[in-house]
Amino acid sequence: MAPEYAFLTSWRLQATAQEVSDVLSDALSLPRWWPSVYLDVKEPVAGDPKTGLGRVIDLYTKGWLPYTLRWQFRVTESDPPHGFALEAWGDFVGRGVWTLTQDGADVEVIYDWRLRADKPLLRRLSFALKPVFAANHRWAMAQGETSLRLELARRAAEGSEARARVPAPPGPSFAGPRPLLLAAGAALAAGAGLLAFTRRCGRRPGAG
Repeated sequence: MAPEYAFLTSWRLQATAQEVSDVLSDALSLPRWWPSVYLDVKEPVAGDPKTGLGRVIDLYTKGWLPYTLRWQFRVTESDPPHGFALEAWGDFVGRGVWTLTQDGADVEVIYDWRLRADKPLLRRLSFALKPVFAANHRWAMAQGETSLRLELARRAAEGSEARARVPAPPGPSFAGPRPLLLAAGAALAAGAGLLAFTRRCGRRPGAG
């Protein structure tokens, strides 16, 4: 059975819900403002022109681990600027819900992401590397928060010179396979040690 994951991300941004909604709903711009994760994005189905309901997006993504993912999502619920829900399939299958709540001058952004990893690499290594894959997701979302803050600043800047002064978002990581192999080795070694300890503790008194 494919491994299952549940992630809850919370961002607090000095912006309006409408401003954040405008950025998050602009899926085709993801490779520009969140390039550390989104390498390529296409739109096979446009969906409703006002809400994006029914929209289908095809994505090619990467975290800091040395593997890439190809997946798609469809917008299944939409209530701009308060958020939207999506269903995903491809290298993983899941459901994500973005919720935007205005709180004074700030907006609280919550992303509830629940998925099942179907990519063969993730299925094979998940028993040992589930914490590493979770850390990879947290890294991707931290990059997303940084990138979103920069994109909001870029959009709010007045004039081309002001926009040019906004730093570029963090770019993609193209680390080789060594970090994943090291993590796998460490996780397997820890698992083997725990198994050996459990077997020793389970021996009868006096057993040699």
